[in-house]
Amino acid sequence: MPSATLEPVTTTPTAPETYGRRWRRVPRELGFHAPTILVVSVAFIVLTTLFSTATSLIAIVVGIFVLTVTMWVARYFGEVELTRLDWVGMPPIARPRRQQPGPGFWSRFLTPLADPHAWVYFIHGTVVNFVVGIVTWSVVLTWVAGSLGGLTYWFWSAFLPQDDFSLSEVIVSFLTRGAVTVDGRAAESIMNLLFGFVFLVTLPYVTRGLARLHHVIARAMLGAWRSEDLAERVTNLSASREAAVSAEGHSLRRLERDIHDGPQQRLVRIQMDLAAAERKLATDPDAARALIAEARLRSQEALDELRALSRGFAPPILLDRGLVAALESLASRSALPVAVTSAIDEAVELPQEIERNAYFVASELVANAAKHSRATSVDVVVSMRRLPEPDEWWLDVTVTDDGRGGASSVAGHGLAGLDERLRGLGGTLELNSPAGGPTVVTGHLPVTY
Repeated sequence: MPSATLEPVTTTPTAPETYGRRWRRVPRELGFHAPTILVVSVAFIVLTTLFSTATSLIAIVVGIFVLTVTMWVARYFGEVELTRLDWVGMPPIARPRRQQPGPGFWSRFLTPLADPHAWVYFIHGTVVNFVVGIVTWSVVLTWVAGSLGGLTYWFWSAFLPQDDFSLSEVIVSFLTRGAVTVDGRAAESIMNLLFGFVFLVTLPYVTRGLARLHHVIARAMLGAWRSEDLAERVTNLSASREAAVSAEGHSLRRLERDIHDGPQQRLVRIQMDLAAAERKLATDPDAARALIAEARLRSQEALDELRALSRGFAPPILLDRGLVAALESLASRSALPVAVTSAIDEAVELPQEIERNAYFVASELVANAAKHSRATSVDVVVSMRRLPEPDEWWLDVTVTDDGRGGASSVAGHGLAGLDERLRGLGGTLELNSPAGGPTVVTGHLPVTY
């Protein structure tokens, strides 16, 4: 979107990453790291035991069942890791879609063996996460013990037996070339206090950094792959293209039917009246004038019908004054009382194609409510919203009527046609129509500039 159109929608700014905020996350991050040794050990023991059992029994077929169970258990431990990362506040990781099993018991049961994600989860649980988990747990334990032990050394060292050798005394003597001598116990306390302070100050960075290491590995091994996302996009684009072609064909057939049943019939009648008037012009001028007057009336009716048909696609007011003005004009012509509400800032300029399709959706829904719902009033609301992930803008057109409800999408009819039209644009149609009403239908259209 252009920068001018972003003004009506505000987003909450991200708080700066201060040292205090880092410390507030430390308890939760310690809660993530503390059980890591237990989690990775249990996963390693269970998965390696199941896999070794499966390989030893593979010759008698039982191993295939055990191997399948191993893949399911690997999935479970992977989900545990992803849940732990969500809990500690790491960015969410998109879960991979599981392969859909074919018909039959064997196909359903053996599907995990053909799923590459299951094997990656298995490697994550038996090798990668086991090694990384032990290392990160050991580092965090060292940092916590170093900070607490160093800061309190002056107290608990008094209960330890004294040794003639003092490392800190040797260091001070070496640095000062013997010019300064210190008491061994005092020097040890000061040195440990300094080390404990360094460990404590850097603890938030260590716990966060190691949690991010787990997150990077999990994103690479436990998350959805980009190739899958690309394949899904291709599938959605193919479905959208088919829906667009179907919706366009449905619209053209409806337009052809409306023209055939309306203006075309009137124009044929006008032609017949003019021919009859021409024959009577010399013998019966009064009858000829009556036929001409009737033909003129029918031509006006045909013109009105053609204008009404054109409004369903792109009325002039839509191009001149925008979507909201066109919807208000639609409301003034509706057989039912229609209230139009806009939650879009007047400074926002929508693409004409988006406005045209939004108007078409609203006009179709209002017409359906007037024909089928037995409603007494209709509300039309247009609004915009922004999705942060991915960064997308959507236009929502919501039509609510107080009719009898029970509306459904039937192939070849209005709602199904709208659904196809929106899917062809990359949007969706949301229908909520319980028995007794009210009926709420929302068209979601992606806004692209």
